[in-house]
Amino acid sequence: MEADISTQAVGLASSADFTLINLFLRADIIVKSVIVILIACSIYSWAIIIYKLKLFKRINISSEEFEEKFWRSKSAETFYNSLPSNLEDPMAALFKESMQSILKSKSKSNLMERMGGMLEVGIEKQMSKIEKGFTFLATVGSTAPFIGLFGTVWGIMNSFQSIAISRNTSLAIVAPGIAEALFATALGLLAAIPAVVAYNKFNTESKKYSQKLESFSKRFISII
Repeated sequence: MEADISTQAVGLASSADFTLINLFLRADIIVKSVIVILIACSIYSWAIIIYKLKLFKRINISSEEFEEKFWRSKSAETFYNSLPSNLEDPMAALFKESMQSILKSKSKSNLMERMGGMLEVGIEKQMSKIEKGFTFLATVGSTAPFIGLFGTVWGIMNSFQSIAISRNTSLAIVAPGIAEALFATALGLLAAIPAVVAYNKFNTESKKYSQKLESFSKRFISII
């Protein structure tokens, strides 16, 4: 009798398909929902990561080129008039908005103080555009493991219920349900780890670029 049960368990274990697709298909609606949410979060996170990598590379190069051209120009007004109407570089956009305010200002009294305030607001405006999507990365990084853990706990709970109903504690019976449950945790970690790493990297890059804008602003005010 024991030999028959062992043979049956081995047969079930060998016939069980543990591919990712089959783990997903065998899971119940709750675990499936968790898996879909985590995959969607991971895809969107990677879209943000790729976009931000390209963005920081582009604005760092364009800002260096802008500064070089600006400090070589004869005057700020001459350089302002030579700028195109559509500017993608944050530093160039900050300069253009500041020059527009200077040219429109009728009163020259306390100009440096007013310009300091306008440049500060302009920097915050540009940085808010650059940092768009950071909150999502931070949220995924902090919550995805717990979402995956919820799927795992739910799946293991279902596995124990199946054991109680079937009254069979064979590993071949338990293993598929546990594998489905652990798949959710694995996906949670796969979504969270890149999001956390990317958030920390982009947050550092953002602070460096903000300092670059502030440095340019101070130098720009000094020549007004």
